[in-house]
Formats: sequence, C-alpha cells, structure tokens
Amino acid sequence: MALAPISKVVLGSIAFVIFWVLAVFPAVPFLPIGRTAGSLLGAMLMVIFQVLSPDQAYDAIDLPILGLLFGTMVVTVFLEKANIFTYLGKLLSWKTRGAKDLLCRICLISAISSAFFTNDTSCVVLTEFVLKIARQHNLPPYPFLLALASSANIGSSATPIGNPQNLVIAIQGKISFGKFLTGILPAMLVGVAVNALLLIIMYWKVLSIQKDEENPVSEVVAEEEVNSHVFSPATMSRFTSFNSQDYNCYQDSTTSIQNSSQVHALRNQSVPSVSEVQMILSRTKDSTTNSNASKEGTNNTKEDINPTRIVPIAVDIPIEAHVMHSSEGKEYMSRKWKGVLWKSCVYVITLLMLIAMLFGLNMAWTAIAAAITLMVLDFKDASPCLEKVSYSLLIFFCGMFITIDGFKNTGIPSALWNLMEPFSRVDHASGIAILAIVILVLSNLASNVPTVLLLGGRVAASAAAISKEDEKRAWLILAWVSTIAGNLSLLGSAANLIVCEQARRAPNHGCTLTFWTHLKFGLPSTLIVTAIGLTLIR
Repeated sequence: MALAPISKVVLGSIAFVIFWVLAVFPAVPFLPIGRTAGSLLGAMLMVIFQVLSPDQAYDAIDLPILGLLFGTMVVTVFLEKANIFTYLGKLLSWKTRGAKDLLCRICLISAISSAFFTNDTSCVVLTEFVLKIARQHNLPPYPFLLALASSANIGSSATPIGNPQNLVIAIQGKISFGKFLTGILPAMLVGVAVNALLLIIMYWKVLSIQKDEENPVSEVVAEEEVNSHVFSPATMSRFTSFNSQDYNCYQDSTTSIQNSSQVHALRNQSVPSVSEVQMILSRTKDSTTNSNASKEGTNNTKEDINPTRIVPIAVDIPIEAHVMHSSEGKEYMSRKWKGVLWKSCVYVITLLMLIAMLFGLNMAWTAIAAAITLMVLDFKDASPCLEKVSYSLLIFFCGMFITIDGFKNTGIPSALWNLMEPFSRVDHASGIAILAIVILVLSNLASNVPTVLLLGGRVAASAAAISKEDEKRAWLILAWVSTIAGNLSLLGSAANLIVCEQARRAPNHGCTLTFWTHLKFGLPSTLIVTAIGLTLIR
C-alpha cells in the first residue's frame, strides 16, 4: 500500500500519537482523561481529519472480538460467584513444603488460571493471597509477586481467551481454539518451568530460609482471609469483603441464638449425645447453685466457685443440636445443597463452553451462549452481574480498532513492513529471530494489542505467500512473542501493573515492586523464554 496524501499522513499520525500517549500513559498531566477516553479521542480525530469516513470507522470495529470478550467476562463473573477463585487461593497454601515449593505452585496456578480467566483477572485475585502467604513464612514477597505476574503472562499465551491480543489473533487468523491450544501449549509449559527455574536461581538465598528462621508469631492465612476477596472486572482493582455461601446460610440460622465467635467454636466440636448433655446440664446446675450460695457466705471449693469453663458448653451445644434439627436447620441444609448444585452447574457450563470451543464452534457465540445460560440458571435479576462487566474495556477496544485502522490508511505501517519483510520471513531461523525482536520492541513501546493489530495482517500475508501452514505459524509466533514481551518491564503488561499496584496498596503487608527490580529479572526471563518457545511452536 502506497503512502496516502501528505495531509492525511500528518493528521493520521497526530491522531495515532495522541491515542498512543494516552494508552501508554493514561494520567499525563496535560490531558489526564485515561485510556478509554483516549481511544475514543483518537477514533474521533481519525474521522474529523477525514482519514476514515464514518462508515469506514464503524466497519473497523470487530464485533466478534467484542462478543467473545463480553461473553468471557460474564462467565468469569459467575465463576467468581461460584468461589472458583477462593479455591485457587486455598491451593496456594495447601500443604506447602517450603519457599521453593510455594514459588513453583504460584507459577503453575497463575499460568493455568490465566489461560482460562485472562492474566489480568488472575493477578487481581491472587496478589493478596500471595502477599499473605509470604508474610506467613516471613519471606520477602517480591520473588513471589514476580512469579505471579510473569507466569500469568506466559500462561495466558496458551489460549485465545487468555488475553486480548490472542482474541484478535484467533479471530482474524481464523484459528480454532483447539489448534491455538495445541500450537502454543508446549511452549507455554516449558516457558513456565524455565521462568520458575530462573526465579529460583536468582532468589536462591531468599528462598532458602529455614523453618526455624521464620517469624514464630507469623499469621496463618485463615479461611476468613481466603474468602475475603472478590473479583470485579469493572474495576480490576477493587475488592469487597464477603464470606462463603455456606457460612452465610449457617450464620443466618443461628444469629438469634449465639454470636459468631460461639458458632466458630461450636463448629469444631462434635454434637454430644443426650446423656452427655444431661450430665453437663446437671453439673452446670450444681455449679451455678454453689456459685450463688458462695455469695451468701457458704464455703465452696475453688472449682465450684468458678464454673465459667463449662457454662458456655452446657448452654450452647444443646442449642446447636436443637437448631440443626429444627426447621431452621433443615432450611440451612436445603440452601446448602442448592448452593452446591448451582456451583456445579456453573462449572459444568464453563467446561462445556471450553469443549465446544475445542471442537471448533464459533468462539464468540459460544461464550455469549454460555453467559446467557448462566444468567437464566441464576434465576435472578442479571443487572448486578452485568454491572461487573468492564464496559470501559469494550469501549476502549472500539476506539482502538478505529484508530489503528485509520493509521493503517496512512500507509505508514505498510511502508515500514516493506522494509522489514525481506529480513523477517518465518521460513528461516534468522527471519523468525528478527521478527521476534521487532514484536518485542513494538509490544513494549506501543503495547501488545496495537502491535498485533498493526503487524498481524502484514505478517500473515507474507507468511501465506510461503504456505498455508506458515501463515498459521506466523499468527502463533505473533501471539507468543507479543504476550511474553509483557514480562520485559514493569510497563510491558497490564498484569504487571495490577500486581504492583495491588501489592503497594495492600493493608498491613504492602510491598513496592520497583521498575528495576522487575527489569533485573524480566529482561533475561523474556529473552530466554521467548527463544525457547519459538523452537516449540507448531
């Protein structure tokens, strides 16, 4: 494509630069309007400057990508309601065997969850869990935060729903979910292992702290803390306190009888037999009588005067047993099993959605169908769930599609690609290496999604001239490198920034992950993992 008239080139470049600045630096002092408004501003300028006509601007919006993004966000909201992220948090601390085991576990869980729930979501949910567990073992948190962010980026590369740029690649490249997964999964698994190994080598001394060196009064990650996090895609950084559904049902049925501390104590005790209850009641009555008598001057033993050890047991346990056999107890059991059934339906429908995608069904409509099915099965007003969808992200994508398409119309991307194409052919190792370097640099300068939108079509067309298989491989190489590029620096990925901000703002155990701390690990990890992965992509 030849360059457009000079006026269109200049005006289109101005609109693109404004979009780029606001996308990369959303709080610039001279125009602190944020990424979403910045993308709309860039799109509007493309139309005002007549780089695109209004009809061309509407046509630039890729509805299948927006539909897939919307559907997966709604499904994720229902998975959060079904406590899937609570279970992931518990897996981090379940029977850990030291710091190195904990780090490897964080890498694995972060990677797997990111492949199916997106890397940003996994980082939002798991950051505070990681901070608390690190504090429990009296370990500095930054190796574990690096493990979380970097593994989330690597893991998200394996599926079309792992991150936004993969959505674009899978739909524009017409690559099915199954082919995408099988093409990148080997590279992803090896990449996660290599990344964990690099972390262990770099932070070996920190991770070698023995048990007797730990803080003897360190806090244990209690179940209440594990249940105190909730994911909200609409904010991507806000948590709201909540308890598990079963605990709420239980507490509602017993609030009028005893306080929550007594419920917690009784839950760990077995229900006594009738004879035991009668015996305890008898002892309590005698002790109470003796205690009253002591106030009138009678002589009693010290044990009779102080019956407080057994009075709570005598009063609370029979009431507990009574409640569990009353109508309220039956209601509690009914609600409990309804909750279990509902959670099972959410997990089954999500699994069916993934299976349908693996068999080649249209990914966007499959995700939307799963989302609507979950809304119907919930049998409630869907407004609260729909409010958690990040509509600002969807609007950002609309503006970005228009802005990138307008910049393509200037002819600048095509002219630059014509210079690089002879040296970036995917049928030679040197060509793949040069292409990977270009993608790495652009992904860190212009962000990965705009890089994919700018380069994707040109790279695929060049590879298609060689063979159909090379075209698919070119798309997968673009997905792999643009995703791993996010690990290079703290600003390379939204997941990195989410972990950094969540860690900084965490109450009681905040941690600042600096740019240089991240770069010191991110640079070698990105180069090594990218190079190894390129040899495994098919």
